[in-house]
Amino acid sequence: MTKIGLIRHGKTHWNLTGLVQGSTDIPLSDYGVKEVSEWSLPRDFDNYNWIASPLKRAYQTAQILAGFKPRLDSRAVEMAWGDWEGRSLVDLRSELGDLMVAWEAKGLDFRGPNGESPREVQNRMQPLLKEIAQEGKPTIIVTHKGFIRALYALSVGWDMVEKPEEKLNDGCMHLFELNNTGEPRIVSLNINLK
Repeated sequence: MTKIGLIRHGKTHWNLTGLVQGSTDIPLSDYGVKEVSEWSLPRDFDNYNWIASPLKRAYQTAQILAGFKPRLDSRAVEMAWGDWEGRSLVDLRSELGDLMVAWEAKGLDFRGPNGESPREVQNRMQPLLKEIAQEGKPTIIVTHKGFIRALYALSVGWDMVEKPEEKLNDGCMHLFELNNTGEPRIVSLNINLK
């Protein structure tokens, strides 16, 4: 079994104002840089490999935490929200009403116009997980909320229609184990970095 720790990036200006980022490449805000600078990993994770999404907010977070430039992998990017990027969910729900309710009820197959579904994120991540499992080296992936939720769903069979059994907090690491084919299993969620 190979351990992987998933960490969501620090806050951006869009996070702080409630806008959907998706694949839009937004850097960390000054607040986000300060926030991540105050995080620290438990010593148990000193010898892990590092991978980051190539989106600025993730690789900036990884560089601050690791102290060096991590390997970038586009399979770890955030779920694309397409035409809805730069909008708030509150506004979209208000504007689209029952149509948005119906779309969100699709769970793993929910997808914004010209966007990507959580199931497609799972399909994108699976070759990466398999590669990490075959390398057999414990790895930290600095990534995004949609990627972490999709991996969690894969590990527990969650269809993403209802709320998850466990809340996945920010400012934490979520630790999983991969079997030799890259299938994830939860080890420990919400390991505090503060």
